[in-house]
Amino acid sequence: MKLNRLIISISLAMAGTAQANPDQWQYPLFGGDPFTPQQWHLKNTGQDGYSPLTGVAGEDLDVDFAHAMGIKGRGITVAVIDSGVEIDHEDLRANVVPGSINLLDGSGYPTDGHGHGTAVAGIIAAVEANGLGGRGVAPLANLIGFNYLDAQSEQSWFLSHGRTAENGKRELNRFTDARIYNQSYGSTLLKPFPYDYEANPSLLAKDSAMADVTNDSQRGQGSLFVKSAGNSYGTYRVGAWLILPREDGLYYNNHGLPFHSANLSHENINYWNMVVSATNAEGKRSSYSSVGSNVWVAAPGGEYGTDAPAIVTTDIQGCDKGMNRAGTSSNRLNGGSELDPVCNYTATMNGTSSAAPNASGAAAVVMSANHALDARTVRHVLAQTARQNDADIEPIMLSFTQADGTVASYDALPGWQRNAAGYSFHNFYGFGSVDVDAAVWKVLFGGVQNLPEQVVTPWSLVAANVQIPDATLEGVTSELNIEQNLTVEAVQVKLNIDHSRLRDLAIELVSPSGTRSVLMNPRVGFIGENIEEGVLLSNHFYGEQAAGVWTLRVRDTDAGTSETVAFNTQTRQLLKLNTVNNAEPGVVRDWSLRIFGH
Repeated sequence: MKLNRLIISISLAMAGTAQANPDQWQYPLFGGDPFTPQQWHLKNTGQDGYSPLTGVAGEDLDVDFAHAMGIKGRGITVAVIDSGVEIDHEDLRANVVPGSINLLDGSGYPTDGHGHGTAVAGIIAAVEANGLGGRGVAPLANLIGFNYLDAQSEQSWFLSHGRTAENGKRELNRFTDARIYNQSYGSTLLKPFPYDYEANPSLLAKDSAMADVTNDSQRGQGSLFVKSAGNSYGTYRVGAWLILPREDGLYYNNHGLPFHSANLSHENINYWNMVVSATNAEGKRSSYSSVGSNVWVAAPGGEYGTDAPAIVTTDIQGCDKGMNRAGTSSNRLNGGSELDPVCNYTATMNGTSSAAPNASGAAAVVMSANHALDARTVRHVLAQTARQNDADIEPIMLSFTQADGTVASYDALPGWQRNAAGYSFHNFYGFGSVDVDAAVWKVLFGGVQNLPEQVVTPWSLVAANVQIPDATLEGVTSELNIEQNLTVEAVQVKLNIDHSRLRDLAIELVSPSGTRSVLMNPRVGFIGENIEEGVLLSNHFYGEQAAGVWTLRVRDTDAGTSETVAFNTQTRQLLKLNTVNNAEPGVVRDWSLRIFGH
């Protein structure tokens, strides 16, 4: 770190300035790789990424200062837990190190039959300045891969997440083993996941493993788990079924609210995962991106590449496999074009599957600026330095007819909010868009020290047993007093709620400082009744003090006007669900709070 700081200080002195602001200087991304000029996620100049539309200059990861100073992820290994990685790819192999595992046959070649994992790897650490393709966010980082999506056993999970196959502790070396684990995958649940360690010992084992790898591996520096938020803002799929909203007689009408939440699956409500949502080349939420109070930061994911820029990255080599195949042109790069006649790259990679590796690459760059930083502190720096994109976004208001016939207007998803510790937060973007240069500058010159040892409180239970009045803005509240005065890093709320139309419910938590977090917005496309041991995560209270009264509020925002629709894309069968309002008021049976802090 001292050498990095010395080199940069000399460089800045030669530039004739001592101002501590990396944004004062603009640097080209040197290297001569042919596709780098279209990699808007690295440096957005308003280019089109080979798509029909252009982006907005400046809406990018802001890497040019760090790259110009040579801070590019050197010495940091990133594990790609995915469909596999083509480790012999021409634009990856120079950065691939030993450690990959094919979880099907035990070999060191994690075969990628899809292309997804290879694209993810390229976003993180494609080689720079070799005259091929583009470059990664951390072009000097190391790569290993696991084809976990082809072999999803519990043993495979442990092996790919820093443990032995039997969930034993592994002595991870920060110079050879992964300091970052990228997980660009997820599951789509019909309602909140039952978070019950007694009923599901596997859940406890995985949570404990991630806590150990985060806090105690790498000689105490730990590793960072990065997770994609999901791609189900407007609709979601379960097998052949497309699930979508319907209100006021209109299909796909959900009043602009997220139809599926990122805050549902076990992976996404797990504190140890840094959940990442996606932005497009205009710096706004990607049309598909799942969102929620569990999002930590946002990073570029793009749109589809056929309409607006996606992400330019590596693909399985050859025109007969992967995402880019001969005869399937969807933009100026794909389809065996003159730009890439052998189809080794793609300009259609998107999703929060792209946002997560952009964040992983960013974290690798930050770690390489100071190898002594632990994983929690790197998360902390990314939150501190995130950029408030889409600054003028309006709150999403929901008007509904109450049980007494009057019309209520509810702030169902607020705009940007500043919490009592000074952190701005939005359910779309978490603390904002990742800003690599600001984070690196903070690490080099901001006096960053590792966070104090973490404390995780036991669950505090409230036996509420209170009714949720139907279609009433006021809703119902329940309070819990916390005496331990920690600095909050995150909170989890565990819920047991009886209700026959879960999509009616809005669930909020208010901190002792008065910060209001929407844990679950109304009109989420839940299927089924009741929440049993369901857990929701919020990062909204980061930096606040935990001591005092926490207030849970649950509102029922519908008298039966909205529906959830399931359409079978194979049989063309259409089912209308939740068409009848709940006959009885719902009940909050009990709820619990757990705080992660220091």
